[in-house]
Amino acid sequence: MIDDNGAQLGVMNPRDAMTIAQQKGRDLIEVVPNAQPPVCKIMDFGKYKYELQKKEKLQKKHQHVSLVKELRFHPNTDVHDFEFKAKHAVQFIADGHKVKAIVIFKGREITYKEHGESLLSRLTERLLAVAKIDQPLHMEGRNMIVLYVPDRTAKAKAEKLVAETKQA
Repeated sequence: MIDDNGAQLGVMNPRDAMTIAQQKGRDLIEVVPNAQPPVCKIMDFGKYKYELQKKEKLQKKHQHVSLVKELRFHPNTDVHDFEFKAKHAVQFIADGHKVKAIVIFKGREITYKEHGESLLSRLTERLLAVAKIDQPLHMEGRNMIVLYVPDRTAKAKAEKLVAETKQA
């Protein structure tokens, strides 16, 4: 049992705790119900709810949400398009997002899987300075997929590479 000033009153009967809280014009709040014995505090319930909301808001503020950015290629993607999308991939990695590179095979293009593999290997070479492979190259139906995640140790390299690509 803790009173409204933060002083410990010790272990007591719930009825005694309720009478003390009513005498002070406050509420009896069970703060840690899983403890043995449970910890209760005498305070205003509205103030308690407000403090909980503040804590939750602060936790949400410090929480980082990682998005998965998707880059789509075709087996015969041109060099300029590849470079353009690779720059975007570096930027996404620098921002802390995951990047999912997909080579989409249409019709009879599926017979030339080596074109997709070479395309994704070029992208991997480009991104290995700033990212690491989370899911290696694999096929899902008619799509060839690789998933990259930011490499925390190479974050400085990523920022440097982004600065260089912006200048170019």
